[in-house]
Amino acid sequence: MKIKEFIKDFEQIIPARQAEDFDNVGLLCGNPDREISGILIAHDALESVIDEAIKKDFNLVLCFHPIIFSGLKSITGKNYVEKAVLKALENKIAIYAIHTAFDNDYFGVNFKICEILGVKDQKILLPKQNQLKKLEVYVPVDAAENLKNAMFEAGAGNIGFYDECSFSIDGNGTFRALEGSNPVVGNQNERENAKEVLLSVIFEDYKKNQILFAMQQNHPYEEVAYQLIALDNDNQYTGLGRFGDLETEMDETGFLTFVKEKFNINVIRHNPLTQKKIKRVGVLGGSGASGIKAALAVKCDAYLTGDVKYHDFFSGEEKMLICDIGHFESEQFVVQQLFEILSEKFTTFAIAKTTIKTNPVNYFI
Repeated sequence: MKIKEFIKDFEQIIPARQAEDFDNVGLLCGNPDREISGILIAHDALESVIDEAIKKDFNLVLCFHPIIFSGLKSITGKNYVEKAVLKALENKIAIYAIHTAFDNDYFGVNFKICEILGVKDQKILLPKQNQLKKLEVYVPVDAAENLKNAMFEAGAGNIGFYDECSFSIDGNGTFRALEGSNPVVGNQNERENAKEVLLSVIFEDYKKNQILFAMQQNHPYEEVAYQLIALDNDNQYTGLGRFGDLETEMDETGFLTFVKEKFNINVIRHNPLTQKKIKRVGVLGGSGASGIKAALAVKCDAYLTGDVKYHDFFSGEEKMLICDIGHFESEQFVVQQLFEILSEKFTTFAIAKTTIKTNPVNYFI
């Protein structure tokens, strides 16, 4: 399998287009036309990880954080980023980053954190905005089922854990073919009355081109009457962070001890205890102070994330326990998650987890 073929299949599982706009996900470097000799999964594509890929004779590194983010104007090996990228290029190794595409994924980073904590009835904390569209298209009755199936095949009609969702209304349409037209039914310069169906489907915005192409290719009319409508609906299955309820409420000290055990950490930075019980918990892996207000709005008793700044701890308003468990620590399960996904879906080449420790933060205790 070529790298570009793997990417196409992989992005059917975790679409790169669901990443945040600021992010740099996808194939960062390497020739997409090369055959894959093996995939090494890592949190960060450091030079030591590239060395391991060379030793294993693997030519694709799938990493969580993008090693190339912004401002890279040359690659001469003058810093840790350039050293890693330069060595990858010299050894014909490609680097693919997933980052916020996996943060936003329903079964991604934050799903796993909640699973580790035993959080029930998970919901998206910060649903991704302006991502849904509705397509309405008029089609002859006898062609409606074929068109519907073609659009489903292209990715339309997926809503959460349901697919092939649509709505249709039967009606009467009129049109008159003018000079230069080649009508499928009716004659030029004569009004035609046709039994038609108004077919509606919903889809994520990034699928627009492929769905419109499928519609055009499978519609019998020379001129297709359709409209696209942007929806304000939150996408309840894509977005950053999660929240839900613990099966049994805990006191704050017990909760902090519980989190330390589940994440195998020695230190949790947090705001002052308020002696309230912890039942509803919000989480956002990585640098997640941006989710504090959203967690308060859904009445979380505790919020877990990383990289919380001094002033952010005041944002709990004495209503919510804010817990900084560490950036890497909150994302520590990612490599195993990706390994399990790839091992199940791709079986024609070797897949391995890096043995390199990439977390740059250490604690003296």
